[in-house]
Amino acid sequence: MTATDVADSEPPHQLFDTLLVLDFGSQYSHLITRRLRDLNVYSELLPCTQRISDLSFRPKGVLLSGGPYSVYDSHAPHVDPAVFGLDIPILGICYGLQEIAWQHNQQNVLAGERREYGHARLSFERREGEALSKNDLFQGIADDIDVWMSHGDKLSYLPDSFSAIAKTSNAPFAGIAHRSKPYYGIQFHPEVSHTLRGTKILENFAVHICGARQHWTMEEFVGKEIARIQALVGEKGQVIGAVSGGVDSTVAAKLMHEAIGDRFHAVLVNNGVLRLNEAETVYKTLTEHLGVNLTVVDASDRFLADLKGVIEPEQKRKIIGRNFIEVFQETAKKIADEAADSSQAGEIEWLLQGTLYPDVIESIAFRGPSQTIKTHHNVGGLPAAMHLKLIEPLRELFKDEVRILGTKLGIPENLVWRHPFPGPGLAIRILGEVTPGQVEIARQADHIFIEEIIAAGLYRRISQAFAALLPIKAVGVMGDKRVHEQVIALRAVETTDFMTADWYPFDGSFLKRVSSRIVNEVSGICRVVYDGESSSIQCVLPYIHRSPVTSKPPGTIEME
Repeated sequence: MTATDVADSEPPHQLFDTLLVLDFGSQYSHLITRRLRDLNVYSELLPCTQRISDLSFRPKGVLLSGGPYSVYDSHAPHVDPAVFGLDIPILGICYGLQEIAWQHNQQNVLAGERREYGHARLSFERREGEALSKNDLFQGIADDIDVWMSHGDKLSYLPDSFSAIAKTSNAPFAGIAHRSKPYYGIQFHPEVSHTLRGTKILENFAVHICGARQHWTMEEFVGKEIARIQALVGEKGQVIGAVSGGVDSTVAAKLMHEAIGDRFHAVLVNNGVLRLNEAETVYKTLTEHLGVNLTVVDASDRFLADLKGVIEPEQKRKIIGRNFIEVFQETAKKIADEAADSSQAGEIEWLLQGTLYPDVIESIAFRGPSQTIKTHHNVGGLPAAMHLKLIEPLRELFKDEVRILGTKLGIPENLVWRHPFPGPGLAIRILGEVTPGQVEIARQADHIFIEEIIAAGLYRRISQAFAALLPIKAVGVMGDKRVHEQVIALRAVETTDFMTADWYPFDGSFLKRVSSRIVNEVSGICRVVYDGESSSIQCVLPYIHRSPVTSKPPGTIEME
């Protein structure tokens, strides 16, 4: 059995009306998918290079995203022309509009005389006597609207059989529609909040033009997913589950327990880089609150031994991923052997993982020449020979959808809203070599930071927060003595989907309080900095980030 044998029986695109988003590399591509999900229309994102003949489902419609390329360049990506043979609605956004025009005639797109970035005023072209359907995209929008532009190229000519349906002062063809086919193109970005009525435009396309049903809800999903799991695993199949105490694995574990009961075996691997008292807290949470059978495996010495001397973050992730799978295989065999003569007899074939859709998107999104930002612990770094098949019930969900699902499953609110914790744990929050001493420093500092955030009533406002240990030392004065000790960097972000994130603007008094506690209570630390700035505190670390205020993008939420 190899790591590519992943369970995909009856995925959501077979059960729900689905819109397909083809990604040309725009930083906004995932937002198109999110906005459609917000409308209760299921959508999936695939790279623009997707072969239409390889699709395992027939979408209700296709959206072509924006992108940083010029369609007329020799290296520019292009959609499979077979998409125009599906006889379904197509909406091109920004680069996607230009791609539609280019596919009809390669002379239709030229470099603009001036670029158009930011706000623009969009006016509509509604001509009497022409097909009414071409105006359906702007149905219910009576007046001109502000939209968000981000383009340098523009249409120089209308493609044959198309009409202009919108314009700006710089783009006479800011909206186009085919006169007889449901093909539309818009030069602006309806998926961003800066475009007023952008969600209405997407709703018009998805619901009124494509005819997609708005039945993507967690109430609908949970019943179908439980039935899918039961059919996939069978009456006697058993699943071993990776749990960490985070919301993703907790919801996945509860869902699996609801589907197959005691044939689900939850396992927490103590990899030596967990948060303070994490193993004990998770055991109490899952057993007492959720009724899940949990086995805790302490493999901390094994993980830390393999991490010794490793500095490069991608290597850390792969080492932890490899050991994680190996420990799971060994534990699965022990559990199966112990249950051999019981009512739970049967081979453990499946490995549960809490992979989310942002993990999938960041792994498959189109970026031109292959670029690895980082290997996700749920979708990369697996060994070639894995003796368990993956089952990933949350693979198609965004974080906010997982939280809604958790609430539907009766998981306590404090667990549903717990901040994410990465699979590689503190190993990627310790910049440099991971040692037991470094882990303890990072663990204590992180605990203080989160404790103060909770005390200040900010925990639900902040999407993710943590303390990272930097690979540098600074001079300080403690107890009238000069010291040369380490530096902690605090990171806190706000986000809805974890695809983009902005730093949280703490006030100076809060940061002073946290800094004072960490320096006084954590041995080995003499300075605390924050990846952000307030009216009285600014951190400049040019060797870590190019600017003192780092959002995602260009940064990532985690330090490594």
